[in-house]
Amino acid sequence: MCWQTIRAATEQMKLRTDLNFFSTLVKSGSLSAAAREYDVTPSAVSKWLAQLEARLGVRLIARNTRRISLTNEGETYLAEGRRILAEIDDLERSISSSQAAPIGLLKVHATLGFGRAFVAPAISKFSALYPDLEIQLFLTDRSVSMAEGAVHVAVRFGPPPDGRVTARKIANHRRRIFASPMYLKGRVRPAVPHDLTTHNCLIVRQDDVAYGQWHFTRKGQPMQTIKVRGTLSSNDGAAVLTWALQGHGVLMRSEWDAAPFVRSGNLEVLLEDFALPNADIYAVYPQKQNLAAKVRVFVDFLTAHFGQAAGKERIRW
Repeated sequence: MCWQTIRAATEQMKLRTDLNFFSTLVKSGSLSAAAREYDVTPSAVSKWLAQLEARLGVRLIARNTRRISLTNEGETYLAEGRRILAEIDDLERSISSSQAAPIGLLKVHATLGFGRAFVAPAISKFSALYPDLEIQLFLTDRSVSMAEGAVHVAVRFGPPPDGRVTARKIANHRRRIFASPMYLKGRVRPAVPHDLTTHNCLIVRQDDVAYGQWHFTRKGQPMQTIKVRGTLSSNDGAAVLTWALQGHGVLMRSEWDAAPFVRSGNLEVLLEDFALPNADIYAVYPQKQNLAAKVRVFVDFLTAHFGQAAGKERIRW
């Protein structure tokens, strides 16, 4: 350890000691009472105070009364000192708790389809590692409030609009255009996004995304927004995937969901040269939960778990 680091650490320790001393002195009400608190003589307390004032270059306590009377500078030093001490105590408690074993209740939120297919199996593996941790999984496509401990961790697509929460990306989530060989038989395969306007597109109605608008990008070209139409739509992605497998039309779906069916030959990838906006997966949690052991361990587990899953499910063509 270099001398600069040792010196900085020593100065920080002295600062904390001085802040504690001054706070205790004011709370005690007199030099003699503070001396009894520290089990030293009143002259030792007086000398400590004089050295502190000399270092700061200001008077902290008026000397014209028997009871302690703070100067303006003393009031400021006391208020800011107590704030700093409280922040240090909070930091130390947070760091200590982050190293503790995860215990208690962990409440997790996820969307219906993704939660059922991917989050629930992940929690099954996580629970086997931490059997003493109680876990509640809430599945709904509605937005969830993270206030007052309603949910500890939410697994969602895309970063949250609320900057008051912490969001950690745990996996990439690419979307593609697919159709079954049954549907494509006898039809012209779309070569560019605009060709989709002549196809029956299966549409998922979710969140606040503009209904039936698919956005495509290609390297070196501006984004294209295509208004697609079709005879079937649903707020459930699994239902739309089933319709696609049965030959009813073209759908936009994540590689995670479609990969097994592409490998089995039940779905084909369309418009391979074009990209759709990613819907990357994030773990979201309140800022106050930032260092909680149960949240930290769970989010770390999800990052490793979904990172491996994404590698396995990534479609290679």
